[in-house]
Amino acid sequence: MGAAGSTALARLGLPEPGRARWLGVAALGVAAVTLGAVAWRRARSRRRRRRQQVGTVAQLSIYPLKSCKGVRVNEAECTALGLRSGHLRDRFWLVINEKGNMVTARQEPRLVLISLTCDGDTLTLSAAYTADLRLPAKTPSTNALRACRVHGLEIQGRDCGEAAAQWITSFLDTQPYRLVHFEPHMLPRNCQQIGDTFQPADQVAYSDMSPYMILSEASLADLNARLDKKVKAANFRPNIIVSGCGVFAEDSWDRLLIGAVELRRVRACSRCILTTVDPDTGVMSRKEPLETLKSYRLCDPSEQKLYGKSPLFGQYFVLENPGTITVGDPVYLLGE
Repeated sequence: MGAAGSTALARLGLPEPGRARWLGVAALGVAAVTLGAVAWRRARSRRRRRRQQVGTVAQLSIYPLKSCKGVRVNEAECTALGLRSGHLRDRFWLVINEKGNMVTARQEPRLVLISLTCDGDTLTLSAAYTADLRLPAKTPSTNALRACRVHGLEIQGRDCGEAAAQWITSFLDTQPYRLVHFEPHMLPRNCQQIGDTFQPADQVAYSDMSPYMILSEASLADLNARLDKKVKAANFRPNIIVSGCGVFAEDSWDRLLIGAVELRRVRACSRCILTTVDPDTGVMSRKEPLETLKSYRLCDPSEQKLYGKSPLFGQYFVLENPGTITVGDPVYLLGE
């Protein structure tokens, strides 16, 4: 406030201690106003970022149990570790063998025939010609913690109990298996240990690489136009399907805004033999649609170190800003 301000306060008859307190309060007020102005400018800058609608959310799918059936939802919360709807969270349940290694449809194709759904506080494991098994949505804390491995990285899981283990083992009928559940307090896997295109803060539970995979309807239609036998989105297990855009438009979406949710693209999704498992029969052909994808969706030679000889289909994203998304929401491409 300076000498002039002190003189003005003296004229008001404030003693020295009172003047000091007044000056302190005034300084705090100025600081608060300044910080508020900075925050307002940042928020305004964010709102002013150029955006262009590139499509519409056509489908939202959560895959609670890794490699099993997806659950279509109309609305979902976007968290750092993937989509959430009530107790169901994307790839938060996992089948493991007796050594704690993950088991997917690459080893057990019939996993795609199992569904895990939730009604209230009850989970239900279902499969054709098999009696349903009901489990508590919250796994009892008295159940054992298991040391698991997903693509070679250590991660914990809460054992879902003997009944779940027997149900999975009986259905697959090959060797003993157990079902585990990832809990929010457990340490996720660091995405940077999976691929160096990720940032240090990017994390994932039991998903292969990233918490979000986005695919467009146009890209799937383009693939099916090349196939004798059409495939479904379920062959590729995307979380978000976008309509109203061009073929492989998703390849160029670096940052997306859906409602308040902001997503950052990390890399393309390289495809493996799991895509050849028929989601309706659980039979693995080992050929299509993988062979057709290889004919026109291989990476640029400069990216072979990253993708190898695997075809690319769909894009991996991570969360930048949380929120809720709904089927029918416009999808915006964010500019700088």
